[in-house]
Amino acid sequence: MSIHLTGRAARRGLAVLTTAAVVCGVAAGVPSANAATKKNDRSIATRTAPKASTLDAGRYVVVLNDAAAARYDGGVAGLKATAAAPGKSFDARSDKVTAYQAYLTKRQNSIASRVGADVMTRSTLAASSFTSRLTGKQATELSQSKDVLMVVKDTAFSLDTYASPTFLGLESAPGTGTGGVWQQQGGVAKAGAGTVVGILDSGIWPESGSFAGTKIGRNPTSGSSPYRKGNQIFFKKADGSTFVGECEPGEKWNVDDCNSKLIGARYYPEAFLDSVKPQDRYANEYISTRDGDGHGSHTASTAAGNFGVPASVEGRKFGNVSGMAPAAKIAAYKVCFSDNDPDTGGCYTSSTLDAVDDAILDGVDVINYSISGATDTVVDAVEFAFLGAADAGIFVAASAGNSGPTASTVAHNSPWITTVAASTHVNYENTVVLGNGQKVKGASIADSPVPSTPLVSSTLAGVAGADATALNLCGPNTLDPAKVTGKMVLCVRGTYDRVAKSAEVKRAGGVAMILANATTGSLDADFHSVPTVHIDDTSGAVQAYSKTAGATAAFELGNNVSPTPIPQIAGFSSRGPAVANSSDVIKPDISAPGVSVLAAVAPPSGGGRSFDLYSGTSMSSPHVAGLAAFIMGKNPTWTPMMVKSAMMTTAYDLKNADGSDNTNPFDEGAGHVDPKKFFDPGLVVTSGTAEWLSFFEGQGYDFGPTVSPMAATDLNIPSMAKGQVTSSVTIKRTFTALKAGTWSVAATVPGFDVKIDKPTITLAKDASATVTYTFTRTDALLGKFSTGFATLTPAGGGNVVRLPVALRPVAVAAPAEVKGTGAAGSAKVDITAGFTGDLDVTTSGLAKAVTNAGTLAVGAAYTEKVTIAAGTKFARFDVDATNDGADLDLYVYRLNAAGQPVALAGQSATGSADERVTLTNPTAADYLVEVDGYAAASGESGIAYRYDRYVVTGATTLGGFAADPNPVPVVQGQPTSFNAVWSGLDPAARYLGVLEYEGALAPTFVTVTVP
Repeated sequence: MSIHLTGRAARRGLAVLTTAAVVCGVAAGVPSANAATKKNDRSIATRTAPKASTLDAGRYVVVLNDAAAARYDGGVAGLKATAAAPGKSFDARSDKVTAYQAYLTKRQNSIASRVGADVMTRSTLAASSFTSRLTGKQATELSQSKDVLMVVKDTAFSLDTYASPTFLGLESAPGTGTGGVWQQQGGVAKAGAGTVVGILDSGIWPESGSFAGTKIGRNPTSGSSPYRKGNQIFFKKADGSTFVGECEPGEKWNVDDCNSKLIGARYYPEAFLDSVKPQDRYANEYISTRDGDGHGSHTASTAAGNFGVPASVEGRKFGNVSGMAPAAKIAAYKVCFSDNDPDTGGCYTSSTLDAVDDAILDGVDVINYSISGATDTVVDAVEFAFLGAADAGIFVAASAGNSGPTASTVAHNSPWITTVAASTHVNYENTVVLGNGQKVKGASIADSPVPSTPLVSSTLAGVAGADATALNLCGPNTLDPAKVTGKMVLCVRGTYDRVAKSAEVKRAGGVAMILANATTGSLDADFHSVPTVHIDDTSGAVQAYSKTAGATAAFELGNNVSPTPIPQIAGFSSRGPAVANSSDVIKPDISAPGVSVLAAVAPPSGGGRSFDLYSGTSMSSPHVAGLAAFIMGKNPTWTPMMVKSAMMTTAYDLKNADGSDNTNPFDEGAGHVDPKKFFDPGLVVTSGTAEWLSFFEGQGYDFGPTVSPMAATDLNIPSMAKGQVTSSVTIKRTFTALKAGTWSVAATVPGFDVKIDKPTITLAKDASATVTYTFTRTDALLGKFSTGFATLTPAGGGNVVRLPVALRPVAVAAPAEVKGTGAAGSAKVDITAGFTGDLDVTTSGLAKAVTNAGTLAVGAAYTEKVTIAAGTKFARFDVDATNDGADLDLYVYRLNAAGQPVALAGQSATGSADERVTLTNPTAADYLVEVDGYAAASGESGIAYRYDRYVVTGATTLGGFAADPNPVPVVQGQPTSFNAVWSGLDPAARYLGVLEYEGALAPTFVTVTVP
């Protein structure tokens, strides 16, 4: 599995970081952005998978439309509502929940039996879902059921601190004599006391000092000490409820491996065992909660490891390490398992859903999920399960991903999750001194200087016949001892583990290594086989010098070049703007330490180490999870969204390399988490299940007539964004006071004028006020995001409430489509421009339809192979049933050279009679178009249809298609119009044209029908 820069692949170069193989965008039924949405659509969620002819058999997770127990509010005859009442905790063990779970179980069994499938595992608390091994036909039939929300391939997602407490202000810096936040909030013994942090990860190493505790007794005590009955562990929490966990026995694990610190241990190996052959299982993997990778132990100890645990690695003493909430309890849920390939194995969807269900059942307060996820959608099974967890009162922290610095790579884009970016917090640095006098600082934990030593580029030190690319990267067995012995070697980062490169240098007799970033990336301090300094060399200057005759280099201890500001965003940390939500929700939410984080690991998989330095958003997420437990221990009545708001609105800006402030919310979210302030946010901005479901429906899912779709911009979250702004946009936020006070309201976004309906708000404790912000573009660049902040400043002093704002002005708001008729004619196009001046309109088309008409039997398909040439701007595929009571589905697959489908290029599979797929700038290739007859209209045996295909290129010109006038005179914010015109078209034909506007994000399609 490709761990978020941790575990056995912890020191792998950024060049080989992988994003999750997200099948859910296809098989999970993410509604196609090109799907035709019509007023008479049935549940869009009922058409979600490719057809059986191209869908492989395999393990699937089937998520039903039924509300899970965590959010069921009644409606089923004889079954009482199970969702928690406002201000109350969800009781997963109540009789009414048990009864409703039995109902869901019967529903799942019934739906599975319809297609002859067996239920392997199931969940009923976070989401109503089951796992089953299905044929392609069974998966397709289930995806088309009105009872099914989504069908998800059971995907193996990848797993995505000694200095942290001081850096964050949790404890005072040595010698300062000042008290840290732990002391201010009652001391270390109360930091997170009464809370349980659930770690969904690769397990835990119970022998680590970070998880040490006393043996659990069998009798209840008058205090909050845990006790057990059999394998069950009971713990009275700060909110008065009881955590009831399981310490499940397994391979090299028994109930005594749990203790007063580690009060829950569950594992979910079914998908792993079903997918990986026994001989391919990693030798240090365990079919139990015991950590077979090290990643889970690292995240658990970062979040809630014990206070003051001595840590030394390979003889170097780092002092004491502590988790963010050292008094919190830990419950480990092992959902990730390793095979012999560090980049496979994985964290299966079904395992995660089962674990979320158990975490709710057990009663955790916080979940940490340092595992990758989808970047282009929020509508996948895991995100949906976390909605159930949040509704049950659980704070969920998740890693943003490690695909930075590329934009729009951020994962976990759901508003009910706190998505965490990674930043620096400590500088482990040494200095490279080149023979030409140049000094270069870099990341290094080497504790002894290296005198001037001959320096050689790996490219000049290879064995005969070595692959040039592998040699440049110091791949295994590429270096020639005759050319390396006694020398320092320069290796370029990428492909191979960073520590594997120094191991190769040592094997060949080298004495030190310079590890050079040839492209932008993080600098990481690792435990190397030879003294190593990891430098930024994107200019190539050090690489070039290492290839010169007589080159030498030395290492000096410390940074002797220039101070390195902290915190900075990590190079690997995934960035926004989010592809999901039309960029109308800012992600990531917040930043926390994620580079060179020292925490506990599993010795067998960690080279014998008990602690190690890991980097990744996997490391930043548990910082926030632990801090959430710290807050909830002090404020047990706070909801997860109150905690999230408190963190975000009190955050501060990261730094750029030159020391200036980095205010880019797509790097840092709201900023860097600040424990010194988040206990006193003054105001909070929160949302709940009703809004989340409306938001979910706005993303393309149907929860029935009681749920109305909501635009992402309208969510009441502690940030504001709009991906497309013409002249102006109005955004509202509701603020709730945690204490009485008066706040001055302001907002600044460069290039926008801001009007606010309430310059001040005065609130009593627990009262709320809604503020309306109207942002009007002045000179912000078209097509580019402009970012700023909304602030609420308390009268008389205190913490300023700050919300990040991101707005992207576009040249014009234009209709997605207009229609016209006749061999000669025009169609009016109404637009509103975001500027004053002349708007140039580029026309493409008209393109004449290639048509097929016929009748399909139910279950039959019409297919055609289409070759799309290079330079094609748009390809559209339309299917129209003659009787609107019928139901057709449309799929477009890209084919490989052998004519086999390799990708689902687009789909429109709603409950409608008419379907449409439009491809923009499609890859030149052969495509397979498939029209499926899903259901005939009442009283009819077949489905009469017409299928049209249009291919629009820049050279496509029919009918003198043009815009009149062109350019179009426009005034910012004022509605106007122009005409699309044509003449001389063939009779009994249909045509497609496209109007494009500079600075706009989407075109206008013009359809013309000639009678």
